Amino acid sequence: MGQSKYSLEFKKSCVDKILQDHLSLKALANELGLDRTMLHKWCRFYELHGTAGLQRRSNRLYDVKFKLKVLKTIKTGQFSIKEAAVKFNIAAESSILNWQRDYKKSGILGLENKPRGRPKIMSDYKRKKRKSDQPLTREEELLLENERLRAEIAVLKKLDALILARKKPKS
Repeated sequence: MGQSKYSLEFKKSCVDKILQDHLSLKALANELGLDRTMLHKWCRFYELHGTAGLQRRSNRLYDVKFKLKVLKTIKTGQFSIKEAAVKFNIAAESSILNWQRDYKKSGILGLENKPRGRPKIMSDYKRKKRKSDQPLTREEELLLENERLRAEIAVLKKLDALILARKKPKS
């Protein structure tokens, strides 16, 4: 998991100044040059989840049941999106918005975690099959032959280069 911009100790000290020393959000935000809403968010997470609420939680994968539970609590009106993010310890409200969009678009399948990054094995790749069983046009035949000839020439050039490399006297 990546590093947070602010350390856990820094967040904890900010929350302590607000909750224990009764420093206002606005005063602390101006003093440290931070966003007031971020400080408020840290305080809410700390009040509900303790120190664990201040730890970085991005790039976390949530299962489908959890996502459905969050969406149902919002739909029934128990929580707003912001409240649900704090209650369920979700780092960004945008995650919930994305879940809502995906659920509306694809149903429960939209909530499945999608694989990230490039596929591990590309050997399964097969050339696209033709869409119809109609015979090839003359132009398509010529294009295929042209592709085969280019591949053959590339192999022959590589072979020639290898033969020349072997014949070259070692110096």
